[in-house]
This record gives sequence, structure tokens and C-alpha cells, in this order.
Amino acid sequence: MGQSVGNENRPQLGLTATASRLQQAVGAHYNPAMVPGHTGGLQPAGGGAGSSQLRQSADAVLMVRPAAVGWNPETAGSNAFQRPVAGPAGPDQERALSEFDALVDALGTAGVGVYAIDEPGPSACPDAVFPNNWVSLHHDGTVVVYPMMAPSRRIERRMELIARVEELGGYSVSRLLDLSHHELSGRYLEGTGSVVFDHAGRVAYACRSPRTDESVLRELCEELGYEPVAFDAADAAGVPVYHTNVLLSIGTRSAILCADAVAQAGRGPLLERLQAGGRRVVTVDLAQMAEFAGNALELRASGDSSVLAVSERAWRAFRPAERETLRDCVDAVVAAPVPTIEQCGGGSVRCMLAEVFLPRRAE
Repeated sequence: MGQSVGNENRPQLGLTATASRLQQAVGAHYNPAMVPGHTGGLQPAGGGAGSSQLRQSADAVLMVRPAAVGWNPETAGSNAFQRPVAGPAGPDQERALSEFDALVDALGTAGVGVYAIDEPGPSACPDAVFPNNWVSLHHDGTVVVYPMMAPSRRIERRMELIARVEELGGYSVSRLLDLSHHELSGRYLEGTGSVVFDHAGRVAYACRSPRTDESVLRELCEELGYEPVAFDAADAAGVPVYHTNVLLSIGTRSAILCADAVAQAGRGPLLERLQAGGRRVVTVDLAQMAEFAGNALELRASGDSSVLAVSERAWRAFRPAERETLRDCVDAVVAAPVPTIEQCGGGSVRCMLAEVFLPRRAE
């Protein structure tokens, strides 16, 4: 089911009407200096996703094959997971692309739909491999574009990538929700890095950090019809955890939480909320979180089966009983090695996947 689309064999975009309006509204590079609340000429903001229960896991993902992978000094100050890789840049790039392609193949073999698209030129962004930080694609046809802290990351926002997914999958985009104007005021919310959605319960969890502003979270939730739940979390050194998705993952039947990272005042209530939904909660410690054990994503595969996507490093960090619990809650586990991307970028498998929940176009 994986679809790999490279620049060398990509036809001219020939955008659908909706995607054309989207691209005309924002241009190829998304410019944060926009009118607050801009909705791209599509459906007006507001309205949310209706009242029916939403499915928790997506059956397709957008992945961006990066033109360059490397250590980004602009993001290193707030991301304690990043480590520069010694040696020439060329081998790093080759290893990272090999890791990327292997993950695409593994997910496709497991039955997950994968739209793997080359990073558009001419800019080469060191963190382009993490598209979930700038966009989310929702059940009701809403595309949300997010404010990001590092200026070098803002040029990752390329509307032709969304138009390409819309075309390849036969999806329908009905609304563009632009939150990127918050960058002008120094407020950030970095997509599903900052926000972990419980779609079935319509709750949006976020740990406060320099990259996650609670006021932007509240605006997002008001627009989408979710309840915001913000909390504080820190690593073993007391540094705020930069993204929520390295300590929390929510699936249909299970959840993973680094409870030790969560501030004492919020730990009990957070655990109670996760357990109240009937999920089996696997609690990992700070050392496991540092190995990306919290950075996992449940996806749907062909036949409506479930797949847990995680890195090989993260999977090894789970204790045997924890692995057994997680296996019991899904039909398959994809544990892919992405060590170069984890070290250079400070993100793991979940960060590489932008879920596609968009509705299909009517025939």
C-alpha cells in the first residue's frame, strides 16, 4: 500500500479545485505573516468535527523524504534528544535516507497507506523528515498548519505536499486552519509533536514547553471541538520535555505514558483520564523515555487491523511484560531502526508520520 513519490517521476501537480484554492491562498512556502484566523478561502473557521465518535488511528500517513538530514543548532536548545553526529555529512544523509525508505517499506508491507513524497526544492531543511510538526489532517476535512519555534523549520510548510496527498488518496480538503500567525507573537504549537490527540474522547493533551503554548492549544481545541488538557513535564535533568509525543502515545486499546516525567500535581489526574477510557496504560520511566519509548503511533492497516509503529531502539527499551501488553492491544508491531534520524533530529518514528484522517471524495 505504500506509495513513494519522488521529484524525478512526479507529474505536474494539476491541483484539484480545493487544493488550488489552498495553494493560491498561502503560496508554496507558508508565510506566517498572515491575517490571524486566515482559513485559506475554504470553509470558514469553526464548527469542529460533529458529534459522532472519531476513529483513533489513521489508515494512511504522509512522510517527507528529506533532501538533507543534519543537526539543527536552532532546535538543539530546546530538544535534549538531539545529538550531533561526528563525521562527514554525506554518510549521515545516506544512512538517514536508507532508514527512511526502510520504514516506508515496513509500514507498506504491514498494510498501512504511506504517501512518501520527496521534499520539494529548492530549500533543504534539516528537519523536513518530521512533517507532523507543521501539519495535521483531520476527519472533517480540516488541514491545520502550525506555528513553529525555529525559523529554519518554517519553510518546511509546503502546500503542494498536502495537495499531492489529496490527489493521490482521493481525499477532500474543506478547510484550512492557519495558526502560524502566532509566530509573530512568539507563541508556538508544533503539530502532533506538541499535541497528542485522543480522537475517540475528543481530548487534546499537551505538555507545556517553549514549543507548546497553552493559549494556542486552547484556540486549536475550540476550532476542532476538543477539550484541551495541558500539563507540565520534565526529563531527568529537569529540562521541560520539548514535545508531548515523546512521553505520551494514545491508541485504541492502549496508551504509553512516562508518568515519572509529569509534574506531581498533574500525574494522577492524567493517569486517571487515560485509564477511564478503558485503555491499558503502559507506564515507562525516564530512562525509557530517553530511548524514545513514548514515541509510538498506532495506525490502521488493510482489513481494519491495527499496527503499532515504533523505532527499534524504543521497542528494545520496553520491558518484556510491557512489550507483551502492547502486542496484545494491536495486530502487529513495526519496529524500525532509525538511529541516524533519532540522533541528528532528536525525533523518532512517530515524529516522521503525519496521520491522514481526511475524508474521501464522493464518487
